[in-house]
Amino acid sequence: MHVHKTALVEEGVSIGAGTRIWSHVHVRAPARVGRDCIIGEKSYVAYGVEIGDRVKINAFVYVCTGVVIEDGVMVSAGTIFTNDRHPRATTPDLRELLSSDPDEETMGAHVHAGATLGAGSLVGPGVEIGSFAMVGMGALVTRDVPAFHLAVGRPARSVGVVCRCGRPLLRFEPDAAPAKMDLHCASCDEGYVCEAGRVALLDREPA
Repeated sequence: MHVHKTALVEEGVSIGAGTRIWSHVHVRAPARVGRDCIIGEKSYVAYGVEIGDRVKINAFVYVCTGVVIEDGVMVSAGTIFTNDRHPRATTPDLRELLSSDPDEETMGAHVHAGATLGAGSLVGPGVEIGSFAMVGMGALVTRDVPAFHLAVGRPARSVGVVCRCGRPLLRFEPDAAPAKMDLHCASCDEGYVCEAGRVALLDREPA
């Protein structure tokens, strides 16, 4: 494990072996960071965040309370997570500052194993990003992204299917995945089936 001398990792944070935390990162307790991760400079990880193993978080990433990031996820530079659907600074009469502690309205995102979030992504509260999904740079994610789907735009919409290796397998009109199709990756030779918008490896249950 390596923690840069300028990083602030609060007491009570769990960090796995082999993880590297770079300059001016702030990780609040209690958060958990798994094994062999990278957290890039000037990123912020809030209390209660769960980060799996072999996760790459680039520079200037904001990970708020309630977010779960599973194994093997790529979070590119400048990505911002949000967790409040009705954000206000004060009570309605403006006389009292509201607490920043999580409450029943707090809805963190869940990023499933192997997914990628492109640079400058903005992820809305309560969103799920499926396994090995690919979110394009600058995307505004306001709804769930299915496993293996490519989602781009503001708001983000599904426009294709990607392989576990990251190569594109299929492009289609926004939110118009084929009813049924078998797909094959020319790069890694992996096979998939796409049915009713759900994508899965061949001979496996749909994701």
